[in-house]
Amino acid sequence: MGKGAVVGTAAVVVAAAAVGVAVVVSRRRRSRREAEEEKRKKFAALIEEVEQKFSTPTALLRGIADAMVEEMEHGLRADPHAPLKMLISYVDNLPTGDEHGLFYALDLGGTNFRVIRVQLGGREKRVVTQQYEEVSIPPHLMVGTSMELFDFIAAELEKFVKTEGDDFQLPEGRQRELGFTFSFPVHQTSISSGTLIKWTKGFSINGTVGEDVVAELSRAMERQGLDMKVSVLVNDTVGTLAGGRYVDNDVVAAVILGTGTNAAYVEHANAIPKWNGLLPRSGNMVINMEWGNFKTERLPRSEYDSALDFESLNPGEQVLFILSVYFQLYVGLKEFWFSVPQIYEKMISGLYLGEIVRRILLKLAHDASLFGDVVPPKLEQLFILRTPDMSAMHHDTSHDLKHLGAKLKDILGVADASLEARYITLHICDLVAERAARLAASGIYGILKKLGRDRVPSDGSQKQRTVIALDGGLYEHYKKFSACLEATLADLLGEEAASSVVVMLANDGSGIGAALLAASHSQYAGVE
Repeated sequence: MGKGAVVGTAAVVVAAAAVGVAVVVSRRRRSRREAEEEKRKKFAALIEEVEQKFSTPTALLRGIADAMVEEMEHGLRADPHAPLKMLISYVDNLPTGDEHGLFYALDLGGTNFRVIRVQLGGREKRVVTQQYEEVSIPPHLMVGTSMELFDFIAAELEKFVKTEGDDFQLPEGRQRELGFTFSFPVHQTSISSGTLIKWTKGFSINGTVGEDVVAELSRAMERQGLDMKVSVLVNDTVGTLAGGRYVDNDVVAAVILGTGTNAAYVEHANAIPKWNGLLPRSGNMVINMEWGNFKTERLPRSEYDSALDFESLNPGEQVLFILSVYFQLYVGLKEFWFSVPQIYEKMISGLYLGEIVRRILLKLAHDASLFGDVVPPKLEQLFILRTPDMSAMHHDTSHDLKHLGAKLKDILGVADASLEARYITLHICDLVAERAARLAASGIYGILKKLGRDRVPSDGSQKQRTVIALDGGLYEHYKKFSACLEATLADLLGEEAASSVVVMLANDGSGIGAALLAASHSQYAGVE
């Protein structure tokens, strides 16, 4: 073969190789484009699925409100299957503003407790002065004995009483009185007595379950030589209602939207079939709804909610949950229903919203590589994304969402989230927060419907002003949540009815509310 032929053959080989390389590169590019296109389609489908599952059209919210009213009525009749227990608080005299004197409150609901005192000066002077101290409970007392815990509380209360200054005046010959806010499950038996059902929030104390918590506290105060009477036992929601009524006489209900959630409202005593006693002189009774347990098939529950329910149960409850789903889906036996606790609370309260966002982001990371080819390990950790951090991300108004990106890096370990991933995260926060706010609004609308405050009087009579007192960090600090809740409630009521309904922030109403209830239920009420 000649030299020219060799060169020619080499040229052909090189050309063929070049063509081959070009074809391979072209195919790879096309394959990459197709993969990117497939990824975008999958991403879009997943986002659309989340949007559909978290959708809360107004018609759905009205149906949920109707179900709330129905379950409220079941609870007031003492229906054993009612998810809403509608607990009678025995509070029939709410503060009016006429209260005088020195009153104390003890607010126990977690790892800290507060002791509070107020000097009330009647309708003109109102709260003349108030003081409080917050005390941390040593960890060993949270798992010790009942006597140890209540002796510690009584000792701190006695120290606080000793610091009374000249601004606080107790009439001679009178006993100090205290309102006890106790935010644990209690079976209340009177305005000033109730037996503990179970400890929660990390407490596990021997010898208190089944005992009267007021009697436990009273005996501890006696051991300290502290002469003080517990006049009322309330939970934080009833205390918030009392504090709200003291500020505004048109308050008819209180809702707490914080780490947890609950609602209380003023019911006509003759509309409570399970009330067996004499009708109170006021004609009214405050009902503690414990509305976190509300459930209805209308609630827009998603796979993320079901997974959260399952993983928050203990192992024995998980077995019942699986059996319940099996019998409903595959056997059609609807009667076999295991009631998962706090369904409504898990959809609207601050403890869970950040966790729901995390679960959605994890699904997008696994199925559509939201944060790249590797799923950040921290994203797998339960409850690592707290609702305050979700709120901070949701309120990021920078053009490149740099604050949101910093949160993703610091909390979830996403080193360099793309701008697209940041905007998708923002959208997920919006979907979860909006669903929660709208569902909370539907619950409030249900209370107003039960009271007949959801519409303008048809007989031409004057519209009643209606005030809802709201407390809790979720409502107070998560501004997009609170704005959405208020707008949704106005939409459900309609323009004319909404004009007479006011949502009022009752910041920290539960503590002072207990002191005010001690005043309105004082043993010296009516005595000059």
